[in-house]
Amino acid sequence: MKIQRNNFGNARERGVVATVLFIALLAIMLILVTAESRALFHLHREIKFLEQQQVKRLNSVPTNSVSVVNFESK
Repeated sequence: MKIQRNNFGNARERGVVATVLFIALLAIMLILVTAESRALFHLHREIKFLEQQQVKRLNSVPTNSVSVVNFESK
């Protein structure tokens, strides 16, 4: 069976299609990298905020603690 070359287009047309597809895939990858970077930035900020809340909570005086009062005698 003989394959006709006219159905597949010439090399220049295939090169243009390949270039357009490559640029499209590159653009999609760039969008994904940007989205991941933003998500990581927001996660980092949230972790810092949660850490600050935990430090505040752990450094605060518990409500059931007994306060000690020192009286100095003269």
